[in-house]
Amino acid sequence: MKVNLFVSRDIEEPYADIHTNELTDNITKAMSILESDDSNEMLAVKRGSDIALLEFSEIFMFRVEDKQVNVYTENQEYIIKKPLYQVEETLTSDFVRISKTTIVNLKKIKRVAPSLKGMMFIELKNGLKDNISRKYLPEFKRALDL
Repeated sequence: MKVNLFVSRDIEEPYADIHTNELTDNITKAMSILESDDSNEMLAVKRGSDIALLEFSEIFMFRVEDKQVNVYTENQEYIIKKPLYQVEETLTSDFVRISKTTIVNLKKIKRVAPSLKGMMFIELKNGLKDNISRKYLPEFKRALDL
């Protein structure tokens, strides 16, 4: 999908025109997001040449791999072009950083267990696993009210 953005100081209220030969689920979802005030809890991601709009509640984990930020949902993997620190600034309090390269959704945690050298191990409900580094452990515990 091709996306064009035009910025003009002459416009009083932002508006969007969508040109398509078929009304798909993604276009319907995009229209809903653009018309609502809840767009700050959505994230545009890519999978191949497709663009998808994800609600924060669908996202399990963000992880930097091969110099790109991967976004994991229950069954899918997407890419986002923003650096992890910029993604982190837009997230709700349901998300917490667990390492230099990973942010997880607290509502998607299946279990947390001790790991090596003072770190903790985390497993998400979709089967993804990672380590919580010692540096981020205090913030993680605060987020869980531990």
